[in-house]
Amino acid sequence: MLVLSAACTAGALVLTACGGGGSGESADGTVTLKLVAADYGDKASNSSTVYWEDVAERFEAAHPEITIDVQVVNWNDIDTQVKTMIQSGNLPDVLQTGGYADKVADDLLYKAEDVLSPATRDNLIDSFAEAGEVDGVQYGIPFVSSARALFYNKKLFADAGITEAPKSWADVKSAAERIKKKNPDVVPYALPLGPEEAQGESLIWELGNGGGYTGADGTYTLDSEANVETFEWLRDNLVKPGLTYSNPAATDRRTAFADFAAGKAGMLNGHPSLIQMSKDGDVDYGVAPIPGKDGALDSTLGVADWVMAFKDRGHQEEIKTFLDFAYSKENTLKFDEMYNLMPVTQDTLSEMTSSGKHKDLEPFFELLPKASFYPLGDTTWDAVSAEIKKSGGTAVGDDPAKVLGDLQKKAEQALANQ
Repeated sequence: MLVLSAACTAGALVLTACGGGGSGESADGTVTLKLVAADYGDKASNSSTVYWEDVAERFEAAHPEITIDVQVVNWNDIDTQVKTMIQSGNLPDVLQTGGYADKVADDLLYKAEDVLSPATRDNLIDSFAEAGEVDGVQYGIPFVSSARALFYNKKLFADAGITEAPKSWADVKSAAERIKKKNPDVVPYALPLGPEEAQGESLIWELGNGGGYTGADGTYTLDSEANVETFEWLRDNLVKPGLTYSNPAATDRRTAFADFAAGKAGMLNGHPSLIQMSKDGDVDYGVAPIPGKDGALDSTLGVADWVMAFKDRGHQEEIKTFLDFAYSKENTLKFDEMYNLMPVTQDTLSEMTSSGKHKDLEPFFELLPKASFYPLGDTTWDAVSAEIKKSGGTAVGDDPAKVLGDLQKKAEQALANQ
């Protein structure tokens, strides 16, 4: 799930009831496709139902032989409801949600090439399409995306005599020291390694040192030399000198974002939802590429939500017809602009980049095509990610090698238990 705004945690809002099982084909030969989608809205007026029902209405007008049964479910409930649908044999034809690998493991999904035309597949941003692969075969179809960049408070920087955004880790340390000296009540660098999203913040820093969660062969490398070195640097250069929170392992991203939006933090890694939060807090902010150990990165952490197509009801051609329509620029652009999200298709990225209407997002647009991802295609990733959330932040404590070593053992155990 992309947490791009408070809207993503909206309360339950199920707009249409699940239909019964069956093939979805009526006596007159028309086919009904069951679409289940996550709700990105926080109230009925901006519920994703408004979007999907409009798409369905226009699609049905062009394809009267196919009906779209729209069901929108809030993020808190969608995983549970989909699991119930699968267990009861009441599967959707098309699902839009946060993950796909577990459905691939259960052999429930069509390959992307089976339900997308070549033109639609070629229009997907390559890095996101590749992130939808399991063992080199794409099943997950990216729907919306997010990327991370460094946010910094221009006023706090100016007060401290800092004239440009940091590019290297040494620059981050220097800027943090100068901010603390000038404004001792401010958190110079907001480092959120708490259980909300420790896996995200950790990976951003690890990428800056040439590390990451997996090696070139796809196996877990949580305790690699580069990763241990990353957390030793954070411990010795930001945490122990008091340039961040006293206990980053207990500090969630929402706290860091709120502090920055209140002018109480000098810099942090953030995603596009922090733009509006900063504006609401009257913070004069800047956005720059993520600082790496030796210089600014030309990549960043990418996050995506996904569409997938189920084989159970056998509507391959109808699904392809619908998805080609749903992934047209008219529709993807409308959804991205409705919720201030990032595109996953080349034509929509080009439109949003050239229109001049999304200048706030331009730094993220530049980073998007080279985004790096979690190992989403590994069916153990959910379990491994949960372990990183629980204890990964403690790696900025006394013994990073031990913490990361314990996580590596858990990752290997998860693989053994498959």
